[in-house]
Amino acid sequence: MGRAGAGSNAENIAWGKQMSLISKATQYIKHPLRVYSLVSRAGLTRFVPDEQHLRIMYRALIGKRLDLDNPQGFNEKLNWLKLHDRNPLYNTLVDKLAVKKWVADKIGEKYVTETYGYWRDAEDISIDGLPSQFVLKTNHDSGGVAICRDKATFDFDAAKKLLAKHLKRNYFWWTREWPYKDVIPVVMAEEYLEDEGHESGLVDYKVTCFGGKPTLIEVHRGRFGEHTCNYYDADWNPVRIEWAGIPVSPVEVERPENLKEMLELSAELTRGIPQVRCDWYVLGERLIFGELTLFNGAGLDPIDDENDSKLGSLIDLGLAYGD
Repeated sequence: MGRAGAGSNAENIAWGKQMSLISKATQYIKHPLRVYSLVSRAGLTRFVPDEQHLRIMYRALIGKRLDLDNPQGFNEKLNWLKLHDRNPLYNTLVDKLAVKKWVADKIGEKYVTETYGYWRDAEDISIDGLPSQFVLKTNHDSGGVAICRDKATFDFDAAKKLLAKHLKRNYFWWTREWPYKDVIPVVMAEEYLEDEGHESGLVDYKVTCFGGKPTLIEVHRGRFGEHTCNYYDADWNPVRIEWAGIPVSPVEVERPENLKEMLELSAELTRGIPQVRCDWYVLGERLIFGELTLFNGAGLDPIDDENDSKLGSLIDLGLAYGD
């Protein structure tokens, strides 16, 4: 399907959104089980027991049956860990506000972004005392983010509306990642980060660790535009993976000068945990902690079979808390 003529940038964005919606609708028609995932996002499947819910979600989004009796692949094992690894520390690790203090105590405050304040209700948010650039985000889910690059033009009402919606959301009911269930939701204001050295914006380095051993590094660029991801091992050799449908850029990423420090700190923060991803930003010589992710992609992002098996073999289920 083509378009006659070239419209404005706003028209092109609107067109892209329309085509994306059509594409998603087509996928739901072809794969009816995905409707369950859509309904689940709205919190309408709370009555379904965790194990049954995960089996349906896995079949809907991965396209395979979930083997929880003898899990082998990466995604299978992550779903097994959701049910069986109940380390109470995880409640702190998934809380984007609480984890800052935990990380600062472990490796030092210099690695943590500054927090200006936090609020339980979006209507209570005050930006009067904040700098001209800042970030507002929820601590308990994914996607609850409002970025202010210029306070003079910031649409504060739209931001509050978005954040209020996310404050009502309990991420647990969609993915059944139990550590999120009892996190007290807040909106926090924190330091704005900008990498002027990259045209695609802030580069996100995500280090997946197995039992505290850094093994795989995802490098995400263009998160709010043309999103790409390149993969590397701990020695910065490219790794070929098809994961979550994110395209791999043909332009390789230059090895960061502080890679050694990044890997050492990732190991320190993830020691003893079966699998956890530690996210970082690099601004010049400054290394900045992003967040910890215990269940990469909620164990529901498709991975090519070869790498699903390889990564799965690296997860030691014997490290599960209380196992």
